[in-house]
Amino acid sequence: MTEKHSLRVKTDIYELTIIQKWFQEFFGHPEIKVPERTLQQMNLLLAEGFANVIYHAHEHLSPEVPVDIEVIFYASAIEIRVWDFGKPFDLLKKLDEIQDQEIDLTDIDNLPTGGRGLMITQAISDRFSYERFNNRNCLVIYKSFN
Repeated sequence: MTEKHSLRVKTDIYELTIIQKWFQEFFGHPEIKVPERTLQQMNLLLAEGFANVIYHAHEHLSPEVPVDIEVIFYASAIEIRVWDFGKPFDLLKKLDEIQDQEIDLTDIDNLPTGGRGLMITQAISDRFSYERFNNRNCLVIYKSFN
C-alpha cells in the first residue's frame, strides 16, 4: 500500500490551521492503518517543519510563495515532505553544532532556542533530511511503525 496526499499553502503561519485540519483527516481514516500515536508524532513534526519554513526559509519572501506538503503512507511507514523556496540550509552542519553543545534534555527551561525542533525531529523520526532539488528545498521526515 502506498497512498500519497498533497496540500499547497501560502507562506503564512496562519496556514498552519489549514494544515492541521487537513492532517487530522487521516486520524481514524479506514484506509490509513497508522497507529494514532505515530500520527500525533508526525503531526507535531509537520507543524514544526512548516513553522521553520515560515520563520527561516521564507522569512523574506512574499506570503504568496507556496509551501507544498506531501504525506505518503506506506504499509508500515509514513513520510512527510515539506517543500520550500528558501536558501539552501546545511542540516548536517546544524545537527553537528547541536551535538557539540552540552545540553541537559531534562532541563526543559534551559534548552537552547535554536535547534529545539531539530532535536525533537531527530528523537521522534527514524530519519530526516533537508535537501535541495531544482531550486527548492525538501524536508523529508520518515517514521516506521508495526
